[in-house]
Amino acid sequence: MNMYSRIFINVTSRHYLSNNMDFIHPDFLLQNETAKVLYHNYAKDLPIIDYHCHLPAEDIAVDKNFDNITQIWLYGDHYKWRAMRTFGIEEKYITGNATDKEKFLKWAETVPATLRNPLYHWTHLELKRYFGINTLLNPDTAETIYEQTREMLRSGEFSTQKMISSHKVEVVCTTDDPIHDLRYHQKLRLLDTEFKMLPAFRPDKAMDLSDPVSFNEYVRKLEKVSEVEIISISTFLKALRERHDYFHALGCRLSDHGLNYMDAVPFKKSQTKYLFSKILEGKELKETEQAKVRSHILYELALMDPEKGWTQQFHLGALRNNNQRLARKLGADAGFDSIGDFSQAERMSGFLNKLDSTDQLAKTILYNLNPADNAVFATMAGNFNDGTVPGKIQWGAAWWFLDQLDGMTKQINTLSNLGLLSVFVGMLTDSRSFMSYPRHEYFRRLLCNIIGNDVKLGHLPDDEALLGKLVQDVCYYNAKNYFNF
Repeated sequence: MNMYSRIFINVTSRHYLSNNMDFIHPDFLLQNETAKVLYHNYAKDLPIIDYHCHLPAEDIAVDKNFDNITQIWLYGDHYKWRAMRTFGIEEKYITGNATDKEKFLKWAETVPATLRNPLYHWTHLELKRYFGINTLLNPDTAETIYEQTREMLRSGEFSTQKMISSHKVEVVCTTDDPIHDLRYHQKLRLLDTEFKMLPAFRPDKAMDLSDPVSFNEYVRKLEKVSEVEIISISTFLKALRERHDYFHALGCRLSDHGLNYMDAVPFKKSQTKYLFSKILEGKELKETEQAKVRSHILYELALMDPEKGWTQQFHLGALRNNNQRLARKLGADAGFDSIGDFSQAERMSGFLNKLDSTDQLAKTILYNLNPADNAVFATMAGNFNDGTVPGKIQWGAAWWFLDQLDGMTKQINTLSNLGLLSVFVGMLTDSRSFMSYPRHEYFRRLLCNIIGNDVKLGHLPDDEALLGKLVQDVCYYNAKNYFNF
């Protein structure tokens, strides 16, 4: 008997399930017969390759258990935090000193107000898939659901590793700064798990030159962990290369960059050498000077990836920490980021072209946060595909504010119109929550429904084998073949 079977029996025996028709029913989001066939026969049971997430490696390695649903569901979830603030919930019940139960009850108050926000769908998908709960979450049901889930979480069946395995996850790629020692990745490698946990190289802090004091603190940490004395930009890059090598030895096959835009300003090494020395002396640089140094660092980092067969990812366009008062109080990633309207096309073209001109452009995934840039990113990817790898340059899955029904639909449709949906590497969680894997189900249902509607309209042939292969490739096989973990 598998984990889900045990949980289902446990839940039903206690009358946890609603007697009403399920909101999350087997054909949720599937509006026609073709969509139902494609999802249930081709997509539903495929494994998951989660090639980008923000799950804490420590929690996975120690197989952490949670005392209650607030700990696993609300801690660190800035999606929910933003919704709660918008609904008028006091910060005490979001990131403050209220009890876990009080925080959950306040989230339950908020949930009915999230109708037509993806949080409403995600909330009930997650309650259903992890706990077998069909009851809609609201103030009337909150107390019961909190106690039901608390009992189940304490059963030992909901440890982090068991939750990952229960969703047929084959690979989890965490997001890791170059200075991380990756001790928990080493620990997990010694364990017999049904999935791999691999690091991803995220050197954002190595490129943040806005504050010389903070940057030099980072340099000292990098110096210590790399055992490279950093006295110049060349030794700084040497230290980053040492960490790049270290990550590779522990299975890393991806880099990731969270940037406003790609820095592709022309630079001379003699100039950046001088400017970097000023930073090491604690002197501030003008933004134009910072851009030259960032361009040099980013270019050198991008050269490391193809040497090892890595894929590089670029998450572009977030305008972060807009509410500086609350950001100072609560820190980064607390729900004060939004979509930026940065100019992307020329910078992206210049950066990719420079690498391609010497045949040193790695497999690359481009993610935009501004939906106005959808066509820009879709067409930019096509410029640099060279026939060596199917979909070598990818326009990535709808990201962050866009990973909802409308955003994913637009991404899939634009990709289909301007590129090849057939080589797309599909969905990722991009999440800090161990309860986010139903987002893959959400994507798969949506994809199948789009294709099914096309068949209904006569836009695609009613060929189950042809369409089934497309669905399976996008949901799983393309990622498996592309990353080759």
